[in-house]
Formats: sequence, structure tokens, C-alpha cells
Amino acid sequence: MTHSGPATPLESRAGGPLSGKVRVPGDKSISHRALILGALAVGETRISGLLEGEDVLNTAKSMRALGARVERTGPFAWKVNGVGVGGFAEPAAALDFGNSGTGCRLVMGAVAGCPVTATFDGDASLRSRPMRRILDPLELMGAKAGEAREGGRLPLTLHGARDPVPITYRTPVASAQIKSAVLLAGLAAPGVTTVIEAEASRDHTELMLKHFGADIVSTGEGAHGRRIALTGEPELHGAEVIVPADPSSAAFPIVAALVVPGSDIVLSDVMTNPLRTGLLTTLRAMGASIEESDVRGDAGEPMAQLRVRASKLRGVEVPPERAPSMIDEYLVLAVAAAFAEGTTVMRGLQELRVKESDRLAATADMLRVNGVKVEISGDDLIVEGRGHVPGGGTVATHMDHRIAMSALVMGCAADKPVKVDDTAFIATSFPDFIPMMRSLGAEFS
Repeated sequence: MTHSGPATPLESRAGGPLSGKVRVPGDKSISHRALILGALAVGETRISGLLEGEDVLNTAKSMRALGARVERTGPFAWKVNGVGVGGFAEPAAALDFGNSGTGCRLVMGAVAGCPVTATFDGDASLRSRPMRRILDPLELMGAKAGEAREGGRLPLTLHGARDPVPITYRTPVASAQIKSAVLLAGLAAPGVTTVIEAEASRDHTELMLKHFGADIVSTGEGAHGRRIALTGEPELHGAEVIVPADPSSAAFPIVAALVVPGSDIVLSDVMTNPLRTGLLTTLRAMGASIEESDVRGDAGEPMAQLRVRASKLRGVEVPPERAPSMIDEYLVLAVAAAFAEGTTVMRGLQELRVKESDRLAATADMLRVNGVKVEISGDDLIVEGRGHVPGGGTVATHMDHRIAMSALVMGCAADKPVKVDDTAFIATSFPDFIPMMRSLGAEFS
């Protein structure tokens, strides 16, 4: 499994203003999906800007193991020759997804519609995460999960359906992973597979399925939901995919620039899909100076250049319906809230309890150990901002890349340095985070 070596601690301390122009890595969600749909298409898919972090590289390895030809042709440039819908071959060994819940759960969906058996595994963190809510709809479609630990935890063996059946499935929570797994399995089922969401989750899978030639229709459902209908058994065709810069990765330099006095940075090609911009909406409500320019798009995904300048932030209330559009960004938002004046209340964060770690508890611990007053009330996180952070604490990362990066961002403006116990897991999503932040002026040692 990945990250079996010694811990790599790091300390972050306040320095001068951050400045410069950078492009953060390609979006992880798009990168996973481009590889998977390229493998399920007929013909050649060319991908540029692919995130080459460990999570995505493990998805690339799994596509090779399932029979697709996957080749790196240059920096961030990849080529996939697919096997067609339902064409996966049975892998010779277990598929190891390392730390990646997204890669694992999406590939479960893709495998569930094929008449093959595959074993799914990962590192200690991924093995601790429940998979049952992914397996439940896949079993309704004809797949069968072999023996697994409580909650369907890894390692587990999934027997794909010989004759997958389309279903209409109402997701129990707003989860792009559940929705995507069902839709990917539905590709191989005759008829229409329908997913109904009470709260709309990220729509990257729908947009990319359409880009590859699938017949998929998304319509409104209730006040905030969506109904997605996919016609099965399409012939997906290889496509060109330009991966925009990841807004979840951009969140870290954005918040760092906002809280370090005098900072002025530019981030290029950042995805601005409305279902991924909850953090930008929230930060602007807090008083952040974030300007967009050079707006354009590819494969249905809009992107823009962002200019971010240091700002005096104020506390706000973040409604629960915003959670699906910023679920990965709450950790670094909590850092921004700690530097704001006044109370910030983030509501409806139950999804954070089943990520790489219990992110809700870990975020509260990260703030407390650095002198910030914070409270968890049910599924709400309440941060008492005082305009500054005392710092001086050591943060336990729990093998979670986003906790490590959030803590390092906090140290960029805290009164005393902030130390993290391990930065090894940052490589799963943002391999160049530390050198990129240093290039902007951050002081890490």
C-alpha cells in the first residue's frame, strides 16, 4: 500500500506577502472520470492537464488492469485506448486505489456493469471508509459483493452483473460518488437508468458522459434536486479532454492569499462549474477580493483566471444546501473563518465524517490546538474568529492530505508557527503543493 514510509513533518510560519501567478494541478474529479470514460469508450482519448497525483495514477493503473491501454505521452498528457462499454477484462490481481475513495467508488460502478470479478483494496485510510452505500444500488442492478468487513469496507470482491438491469435510484445523501457509480454501471444496462437527488451534487460525470457521446438528460427535481436519466448501451467514442485546474486545490493558495497581509496572486484556468464554486461564493460573502477573467470552457466545464488579494474577512453563516458544492473545501474555509472577525457557522457537514478521516472532528482539533475557539454542534461547525490565529500547535493529520494543507495555510499568517505531523499524504492530490506555495512566498521548513 502507499505511504508506508516514515512521517515527514513540516512547519509553516508567517512571512511576507504572497505574490505571483501559478496554475494548480488539474482537477482530480475530471482526471478520474476522463481515464474511466476513456477506458469505456471505443477509440482513442487524449487527455491534457491530467492531475498526476497518486490517487489519479492508481485509477490509471486500474484501467490498465481492466484491459484498457493507458499511456503517458508527456507532462500531464495521457492517451487511453478503450475497450468499449461492458468490455472490461478480469484483472489478474487486486485493484489498489491507495488513498482514493473517488477512484475506488467510481471504478466499482464501472466494474458492476461488466461480467467480471475484481477485488478492490487500498491503504489503511481507505480500508476504514464504508462502501455499503455504493454497493447497495449496484447490487440492485445485478452486481454482487463478496465478503467484506462491516459497512462493506475494503478489501472486498465485486462480481459484476452478467445482465445488468436499469434502476431508478433516489440517493440517500447528496453524493457525486453514489450518483456516478450508478450511472457508470447503467452504461451497460438496457433501457434507462435514473438517479434522483434531493440536493444536486457535482455534475462532472453527466457532463463528461455527454462529451463522450452518451444520451443523458438532467432536469430539475424539487427545490434543489436533479433527476438524471441515462440511456444504456451507448457506444462511447474517444474524445479530447482538457482538464481544468482543480478548484479544491486552488482553495489553499486562495485562502492563504486572503489571510496573509499584502498578498496579491493570480491562479490560471481554475474550474468555475457552479456546482464546485461554493467556496468562492462563501469567501466573497465574507468580504474576499476574488476577481474572475479570461472565462472559457472545455467538455462542458467552465474555467477562469482568478486574482486574489488579501482581504479583511467577517464571519458568516453557510447554509447546508451549499455543502455539495464545497464539501472538500470546508477544512480550509475553517482556516479563513479563524482569521475572520466574528462567528462563522457551517451547517450540515455530516459528509465530512466519512472522508479520508473524520474531517469534522479533525478540523476542530486543528483549530483548537492553535488557539482558535471552535465547537461542533450536531453536524454544524462553529468557528469564533478573532481576526488572528495564535498558532504554536502541532496538527495531527490522520493521513489526510487536506488537513495537512489547511494547517500549513494557517501557519502562513498565524502569530506563531504551525507544525503538521506528516505531509506525505499531500502527494495523493497535490504533489507540488509545497514547492508551489514556496514559489509564492510561503515559509515552510
